[in-house]
Amino acid sequence: MKIKHLFFLGLFFIQLTAVAQILNPVAWTTSVEKISDTEYQLNATAAIDDGWHLYSQNVPENGPIPTTFTFVSNDGFELLGDVQEEEGHTINDPVFEMVIKFFENKAIFSQKIKLLKKDLEGISGEVEFMVCDDKSCLPPSYVDLHFNLKGATQGAAPSETNISPVTDGEVKSQQDTVSEEKTTPSNTGKEKNKGFIAIFFIAFLSGFAALLTPCVFPMIPMTVSFFTKQSKTKAKGIKNAIIYGICIIVIYVLLGTAVTAIFGADSLNALATNVWFNIIFFLLLIVFALSFLGAFEIMLPNKWANKVDRQADRGGLVGIFFMALALAIVSFSCTGPIVGTLLVEAASKGGIAPIIGMLGFSLAIALPFALFAAFPGWLNSLPKSGGWLNTVKVVLGFLELALAFKFLSQADLVLQLHFLEREVFIAIWIAIFGTLAFYLFGKIQLPHDSPLTHISVGRLSMGLIVLTFTVYMIPGLWGAPLNIISAFPPPLDYAESPYGVGNTKSGGGVSAAHQDLPEGAHLLAPHDILAFNDYDMGLAYAKKVGKPVMLDFTGWACVNCRKMEQNVWPDSQVLSILKNEVVLISLYVDDKRPLEGDEVVESKLRPGKKLKYIGQKWSEFQTIRYKANTQPFYVLMDHEEENLLDPVGYTPDVENYLNWLKDGLSKFEK
Repeated sequence: MKIKHLFFLGLFFIQLTAVAQILNPVAWTTSVEKISDTEYQLNATAAIDDGWHLYSQNVPENGPIPTTFTFVSNDGFELLGDVQEEEGHTINDPVFEMVIKFFENKAIFSQKIKLLKKDLEGISGEVEFMVCDDKSCLPPSYVDLHFNLKGATQGAAPSETNISPVTDGEVKSQQDTVSEEKTTPSNTGKEKNKGFIAIFFIAFLSGFAALLTPCVFPMIPMTVSFFTKQSKTKAKGIKNAIIYGICIIVIYVLLGTAVTAIFGADSLNALATNVWFNIIFFLLLIVFALSFLGAFEIMLPNKWANKVDRQADRGGLVGIFFMALALAIVSFSCTGPIVGTLLVEAASKGGIAPIIGMLGFSLAIALPFALFAAFPGWLNSLPKSGGWLNTVKVVLGFLELALAFKFLSQADLVLQLHFLEREVFIAIWIAIFGTLAFYLFGKIQLPHDSPLTHISVGRLSMGLIVLTFTVYMIPGLWGAPLNIISAFPPPLDYAESPYGVGNTKSGGGVSAAHQDLPEGAHLLAPHDILAFNDYDMGLAYAKKVGKPVMLDFTGWACVNCRKMEQNVWPDSQVLSILKNEVVLISLYVDDKRPLEGDEVVESKLRPGKKLKYIGQKWSEFQTIRYKANTQPFYVLMDHEEENLLDPVGYTPDVENYLNWLKDGLSKFEK
């Protein structure tokens, strides 16, 4: 590209970005390593801004846009194998319903080549990629790559070429030699911090639940009394009890550390999203549930407990530590299932999540020992051990049973077997929690239960809560979104009937009024919204019916677009507006269908390049007209194509989104 073109293009984008949010979160550099006289390794390195992630080359069909490399072929070289990539992060994405791999902070892709002509100085190529953060996704970008073979020597540090995308793939190349930078994935992002806090909170509540089981609760007064009576002074007793609590924390944190160290932070994450691992863990949770329900007890070998007890008799700090270890072993039949569940749930977050989970769990168990040692009078206020402890254990068994089907559902989603679709999953949960409600009301008794002569207020209250939750789930069989448990059952469209049991597309609203759809329109499932995917056709129809236009810049691979459609659009008032008061035009910026011959024009953002796909056309249209390149992106405009109010992006708050729609409609009516 000529220097003057770069200069004026640079001025254009400086002006553009001064008033808009055109984001370029990925910068590419290339380098070359000489392996032998005829073999070289071409490296393309993506530096990714904090909070953004770049998708892998290997993404399942109908998922996000994968990172794709193409090389300009000539007779001077040949490719050896495929482009290799780093391990990255793997998650089971609930929106795309598939296992997806992505990269954060930095990603290196490598391609080996064999030189056929020794005088070949460079190799050119292109990378297509897509990035998302927790609020938006960018359309596919295309960056030209150049690998400079001249000067590459065997064993020397590779020289790099910096390639800085300007917007939507437009690049500015410069040759600089820099040192290879080593980075590690950062766990300080806002989203990860939230995930770690959530894991700590859930683990703390789980530890409190374990505290109320028959294996742990009776140990509190016994252990505290031992420390206070065996110590010469009250202060000494409190000190020993605090050390005992700290030892409990150390033991469980060491367990979390060991799990992370053995499997590795990223490997553990990948393991947690593996199909077979999900199936195995489903079976394991069934075993845990049956144990809690009283079918059998899971216990560690007695000889372990005996050896630890002998060590506990030594006294001092070592003795206190082994007393804490004895508690962990003896209480394993109650705490083991909870700890196992927590570790796998934490594994899905990767990194140090298992350690944080064990910290929260052990803190909940350790605190009572220190507090009751400091205030021994509180022991008198503790409820006496009895049948209620077994009730807590049974309730945990039902919860483990319900959670087990979440893991089976994940495996079913990944394999797309449609064995455990949404209606079946919800029906199973209704059966589980309905049975739990009957148990709490005393209508069902298990072998280890004490005779129930009356129902306590606490048990009755818990039964009513569970029964309410059971009734709440019933409408889910007919397509209700069930937002409270949206993270557990399969998504709405993974069902026997995406429109709800017994329902079809013949619902009310606009679909009933338009049995003969206008040209270019279709009904957007599952909400039955009349929508266009062509700008001109949608605008013409809006003028015909006298309604404003809502442009929906979206993408097939846009996570937050699906979140808006699944969580915000179903609101009755929002849905009524979308179906009856606006004309929706959805423009997919990642639509990979080729453009018709007369639409293949030169890109205004990438001079010298042609627009090849429909998605590129809409992406460029959004960037130039609205000076934004993120999705989702919503625009309300009149028939003169003037904005009625400022566009909005990802707006998960229903009330805010509804107010935006109402404000735009009121301005259109004026």
